[in-house]
Amino acid sequence: MKKFICLLFFIVTAFIEGRTQSARMQTLFDSGWKFFRGDAGMGEKESLNDADWRDVELPHDWSIEDLPDQSDSVIGPFTTKSIGATATGYTVGGTAWYRKHFTLNNNSNKKVQIYFDGVYMNSDVWINEHYLGNHPYGYTPFYYDITPYLKQSGENILAVRVRNEGRNSRWYSGSGIYRHVWLTVTNPIHIQQWGVFVTTPKVTSNAATINVSTNPTGFQNLPGLSHLKLRTQILDAKNKIVGTTETNIPISQLPNIPITQSIELTNPSLWSPESPYLYHAVSEIIQDTKTIDHAVTSFGVRSIDITAEKGFLLNGHSIELRGGCVHHDNGPLGSATIDRAEERRVELLKQFGFNAVRTSHNPPSQQFLDACDRIGMIVIDEAFDQWERAKNPEDYHLYFDTCWKKDIDAMVLRDRNHPSVIFWSIGNEINERADSSGLVIAKKLIDQVRISDTTRPITEAICDFWDHPGYKWDTTAAAFALLDVGGYNYLWRQYEQDHQKYPERIMMGTESFPLEAFQNWQQVEQHPYVIGDFVWTAMDYMGETGIGHTGLDSTPGFQLQTFPWFDAWCGDIDLIGGKKPQSYYRAVVWNRSKMEMLVHAPIPQGHKEAVSAWGWYDELPSFTFPGNEGKPLQVHVYTKYDGVRLFLNGRLIGEQNVSPQTNLTATFMINYEPGVLKAIGLQDGKAVDSVVLQTAGKPARIRLVADRTHIRASRNDLVYITGEILDEKGQLVPDATLPLLFSMSGNAEITATANANPSDMESFSAEAGQKKAQHKTFRGKCLIVVRPVGKPGKITVKAEAEGLTPGQVVIDTQ
Repeated sequence: MKKFICLLFFIVTAFIEGRTQSARMQTLFDSGWKFFRGDAGMGEKESLNDADWRDVELPHDWSIEDLPDQSDSVIGPFTTKSIGATATGYTVGGTAWYRKHFTLNNNSNKKVQIYFDGVYMNSDVWINEHYLGNHPYGYTPFYYDITPYLKQSGENILAVRVRNEGRNSRWYSGSGIYRHVWLTVTNPIHIQQWGVFVTTPKVTSNAATINVSTNPTGFQNLPGLSHLKLRTQILDAKNKIVGTTETNIPISQLPNIPITQSIELTNPSLWSPESPYLYHAVSEIIQDTKTIDHAVTSFGVRSIDITAEKGFLLNGHSIELRGGCVHHDNGPLGSATIDRAEERRVELLKQFGFNAVRTSHNPPSQQFLDACDRIGMIVIDEAFDQWERAKNPEDYHLYFDTCWKKDIDAMVLRDRNHPSVIFWSIGNEINERADSSGLVIAKKLIDQVRISDTTRPITEAICDFWDHPGYKWDTTAAAFALLDVGGYNYLWRQYEQDHQKYPERIMMGTESFPLEAFQNWQQVEQHPYVIGDFVWTAMDYMGETGIGHTGLDSTPGFQLQTFPWFDAWCGDIDLIGGKKPQSYYRAVVWNRSKMEMLVHAPIPQGHKEAVSAWGWYDELPSFTFPGNEGKPLQVHVYTKYDGVRLFLNGRLIGEQNVSPQTNLTATFMINYEPGVLKAIGLQDGKAVDSVVLQTAGKPARIRLVADRTHIRASRNDLVYITGEILDEKGQLVPDATLPLLFSMSGNAEITATANANPSDMESFSAEAGQKKAQHKTFRGKCLIVVRPVGKPGKITVKAEAEGLTPGQVVIDTQ
């Protein structure tokens, strides 16, 4: 798929350039930056010498980089002195500067714009010592017109100051210019940034109406011009023109009036998670016979209909949202938005059964949404985690009153052409959600969204009044009444009684506990007015340390774990992309697997397990517990069959009935002995299926498994290679904790290494940019992330450990 997408991009570009003269030029502006971490009394002057600054490449996150003076209290990027502490996973922010020196040729009579997809946070930007402005929010895109301040010849200096200061986040945010930067050069007459909006107001399997609204601008700069032409063509996935229209534009009607054109498609290919078909709209402004500007907009043809009676209909078909919440970090890469990292996250979500994702609690990167479009993932695109009232002293509440409108506009205008984006969310667990002030704010936010897009439902994630003792649940009625779909956080017990009171209300679980997966999904299956469930969380993330931990005796609740914990440990997918135990259960609940078996780790005698509200039992699909012979173990068999028999080394342990009343779970107790554990699924008393777990032997060899063996020779591509410790029979050794030494050859470098352990801090990037690295395994696995350096060829990665047969994998780059 990746190769196909790249080919399509070049085909569409060539399609435009073949008949374009002096049209738009968009350049990725990621390379050649200078970086200085700290302020050092620099103030706001840009004439200082940056010769000693470090060279960096964007996207860049300095919070994931190792700190100086490593010790017991400073490990990799983590320190006990972190201001964010448990919230940010013991990482640090601060102030830093970026600079880029560049020249532009032949830019006279051109418009030049610098575009940032995301900077965390509070960025100030200068060009040639001219101050362009400040952008506080760390998650929305922004841009500046730098035309008046550019030098027609000689060197230009772009400078960015980033201030990630104080306690401003409840999770790992990262720091810096962590998303892509683009330089765009156009003619004075051009299509505005985010100035094309494609909608599909009428969709059937036989025909679809495509409306394309285009905002051209810049006419005031060319007196005497009488008219132009706007041509829009629709290209299918094979680059075939399937629709075209042209409109003459009288200059007297301009500027700032969108031009809307309609094109009829016959037998359209519809977008859905199962079939994510994409078209491209090519919009051109034509003066005489020349194309003086163009824009290429990817979109999907699909219809949305959501009611309490029928549920969520996509293209007329009922769909239940198997959802998960995600934060924006890419694990060992921090928040750096490398394209392949964003794509891999979506692939993993799809692989483990999700068809929907909630971007908690902020707009994601453009590349994440691009991947959702291509792969087929429904998105709740969320704006804010707070409004006027704070959750942290230095968070976005300081800027909300002056910035909310431009940030809503940035989110909606940038993202409204993505077919994957089905919902806009205006907030998460807002303190003032049900107060009179909050209702006024919610109405303003909703109205602002609808200025730019009326085609999507609007939601908000509303929670119980833990922060307002004494408030009754029905106090939320006025807040829900403003929304198209009501978002419920951890409140599946409210669905049925709320439906009795408010039968027109459409509901979805915008956050839910892993241990309540069955109860939440029953509500979705039984009631059309409950359209989906989004677990907290789909993937492990850094920060909110240990909210998903499992302990002994006491009830953990919301208790965060302290240093050296850095990971939330509440995801279905771990930090390096592995499947965690709750995902096996969810596969059964979602009818994606008929039967799964997991074995609980031994619990010390005299103690009992205590699972966090966001946690899961300490169990694995493993039967390897050396040193625990004869000790009691609990076995869970999760199944949709109506019965289970369990055998240990050929001996029948027992038989149990399974039903919704048992939460699709059979529970057995055994005394551990190495060997073979076998569960047989029964339907109407007959054996129809089985799952086998076998005790692993001693570590014998290393296996390297690459997520792909053919990649692009591009800095925006990556290969993720998992190192696994196997026994002589080729089984994973799940208790192996061994240091692996990685080495590589070819045109690539090591970007990061990691394992999934949430409480064992190590450097992710000590060997970044090098050819060798070391990292220890957790539960028999660890990860190395390799990045091409831009030249085709073969990359060979090897892994060694004392006493083990080495592993090797070869990657082709093109």
